[in-house]
Amino acid sequence: MEFPEFATLYNRPGIELLPHRPPFLFVDKLVSADENGALGEYTYTLEKNDFFKGHFPDYPIVPGVVLIESMAQVAGAAIVARGILGEGTASFILAAVENARFRRPVRPGDKLVTVVKNVRIRRPLATIELKGYVEGELACECTAKCMMGEK
Repeated sequence: MEFPEFATLYNRPGIELLPHRPPFLFVDKLVSADENGALGEYTYTLEKNDFFKGHFPDYPIVPGVVLIESMAQVAGAAIVARGILGEGTASFILAAVENARFRRPVRPGDKLVTVVKNVRIRRPLATIELKGYVEGELACECTAKCMMGEK
């Protein structure tokens, strides 16, 4: 599957863009972004993600809430990278999640590629469509509203 291309290539680690830290940082890399959306990646591993120990331990899968958080973090990283909010003072908080669908399990070793579509970015509220893919197959999707502001 080919993913959409966005105007600016970043290839920046999420840790440079987000206030989150392990074990709750779910963006390995922001690949690209522009006013239309963003593309980011995260690989789930047994070493990084303790939740696998207790979430169906005989058949570990990523919890749906973690998938939504992972995709929302890509959107937040893109907002910061694009300078929509002040550098180092950005606040990007989930306010609502609608129409969440989980199409296939995401397992240890899977890389989630997130495609963000900006529906409406106007402070203080952003409306975004999020889609997560594993090996080119749609794994999860939702529409989210996020509050944007300064800390």
